[in-house]
Amino acid sequence: MRGEDGVRLAALVISHNSVEDLPGCLRALSAHAGEFSGGILVVDNASSDGSQDAVRRVPGVRLAANRANYGFAAAVNQGFEALHSADAVLLLNPDAHLESPPSLLAAELEDGRVAAAGGQLVDREGRPQTGFQVRRFPTPAALAFEVMGVNRLWPRNPVNQRWRALDMDPAAPALVEQPAAACLLIRRRAWLDLGGFDEGFFPLWFEDVDFLRRACARGWLIRYNPHFRAAHRGAHSVAKVSWRDRQLYWYGSLLRYSSRHFGLQGRWLVGWAVVFGSVMRLVMGIITERSSRGVGVYGRVMRLAFLSLWRDTAGEDGPRRTTRQVAIEDCGPFGSGKSQEGNRQSAHGF
Repeated sequence: MRGEDGVRLAALVISHNSVEDLPGCLRALSAHAGEFSGGILVVDNASSDGSQDAVRRVPGVRLAANRANYGFAAAVNQGFEALHSADAVLLLNPDAHLESPPSLLAAELEDGRVAAAGGQLVDREGRPQTGFQVRRFPTPAALAFEVMGVNRLWPRNPVNQRWRALDMDPAAPALVEQPAAACLLIRRRAWLDLGGFDEGFFPLWFEDVDFLRRACARGWLIRYNPHFRAAHRGAHSVAKVSWRDRQLYWYGSLLRYSSRHFGLQGRWLVGWAVVFGSVMRLVMGIITERSSRGVGVYGRVMRLAFLSLWRDTAGEDGPRRTTRQVAIEDCGPFGSGKSQEGNRQSAHGF
């Protein structure tokens, strides 16, 4: 089935240890299976909690069972390559459950200039997830405030309000910059035009922001349709990542984004803010928790910041694409790049 504008839709779910959420997500997708003539695909990044078996029990859903965690961006690219007959792909997190027909979003692609479209994300009480469902692209000041804890202590500061689009009416359609990739419809032609997602953002964070920023830079438009809704729990698999790894992955991706999209002054502002914020967190942890567990972690975070100050990735020719047969160790472009034995095997076929 195609919409009135002839858009052939597919759905793509990226999973990693998501068995708690996957069945509900797939049931909601299956309720609209008639609109996904391009197929419904789950790319699973080496889950060990039974997620792959949960997918296999759902009729009409294909599974790409990776033998290693290749990261969110690589899994998205893998899914787009597999869903080659689709004109547009609805990208979903397992904890996002459709409450509206996807044709509402597909209608936004009637304008050939639109690369992607998102809608309302609501919590369990049906409240819009303002501050998350749509944001503006982060500025150096916004990221500096974030890593130094200013946004947590003073959430209504002007910089944070602008970044998180707290001045936006969630009930009004709009041209926007960054709808959340937890539920985002992406035009295949735009994905091809941009060379896919940048797999250097490993294993996650900021890859969607980078993709949409590159889309806007090339003249594509991004739409927000409040009439489309999806229920979204949030942090479906991040909570299962250790505190140490969360720090390294998040800061590594933030610094990669800064290196790719900010000028020299912006990169230095963010880099030194990361150093300052790391020192503050380390000292506070020692004082309040009487623990030195943060010494090694924040020492590595500061090392990433110093490396980012001297390593300019802004001039890279297009996004980084991996072979998906070698894992990226540590954090994105600032890791050692050494392979892990468990990741030498290729992904399963479909």
